[in-house]
Amino acid sequence: MTGFFSRLLRRLALAATAGLLLAGASAHAQNGYTQTRYPIVLVHGLFGFDSALGVDYFYGIPDALRQGGAKVYVAQVSAANSTEVRGEQLLAQVKTILAITGAAKVNLVGHSHGGPTTRYVAGVAPQLVASVTSIGGVNKGSRVADILRGVAPAGSVSEAVANAAAKALVSLINLTSGGSGLPQMPTAALDSLTTAGLANFNRRFPQALPSGCGNGAELVNGVRYYSWTGTKPLTNVLDASDGLLSVMSLTFGEANDGLVSACSSRLGKHLGDYRQNHLDEVNQLLGLRDWFSTDPVTLYRQHANRLKLLGL
Repeated sequence: MTGFFSRLLRRLALAATAGLLLAGASAHAQNGYTQTRYPIVLVHGLFGFDSALGVDYFYGIPDALRQGGAKVYVAQVSAANSTEVRGEQLLAQVKTILAITGAAKVNLVGHSHGGPTTRYVAGVAPQLVASVTSIGGVNKGSRVADILRGVAPAGSVSEAVANAAAKALVSLINLTSGGSGLPQMPTAALDSLTTAGLANFNRRFPQALPSGCGNGAELVNGVRYYSWTGTKPLTNVLDASDGLLSVMSLTFGEANDGLVSACSSRLGKHLGDYRQNHLDEVNQLLGLRDWFSTDPVTLYRQHANRLKLLGL
């Protein structure tokens, strides 16, 4: 019995030592893992916000990046307006962030309409941007936007009704997020997100766009470009948004996240397609996602580490 207890104590001691070593290794990995050279600026999409009623648009992502050492700023641009208007708003915020931090550049990360918004800033002021990352970005237009514009043509009664409904939604977003001072124009946002609208934008800002459905140039005018997207509209039956995204996904006829096709989302070096829908890409709603897929927060942390290792 004495030998048994002696062996048991030795095993427990070894297990405790191993646990301490693993904990130390984990803490070491966490320390500085996301500590990029330049600040990270997260940019929301259509009908987005920085934080509403205490809930982040990029749910749990800013804190996760900050815990690893990153300086993270969440931009608030018009919830519904043209890419150019949103881009100018973002450019002003980037300049403020650089003045506050003393940094020379920023790493821009945009979701959905935030993709073209970040591309605008990199296009007009590449000297201020270290990298652009487009997540589920509407880089070549959205079939959903095309359909909406088709059923609500400019000047029609249906457009007026849709515009009024969109403005009501935007007013609610502004009320809960503090963005009431920003100009809103839902019809301009819709036009920016159609295939025709993005074709026009891309003629002026072609940087890092692939010719087809592959990779674009990773480095253009000193700015590095990356993208990833989701390709599974229905990911969690408990998520109330999945049903609508699944219905909208039927309009595409190709891989998509419920609002944007996989090919449309590609920009620069494409980092992968994931079992996520358009809201899963920012860890919404409230972290509900495909339980068997990569955690969206993990993708952001890994990408921050990628940028860190590149000296960005």
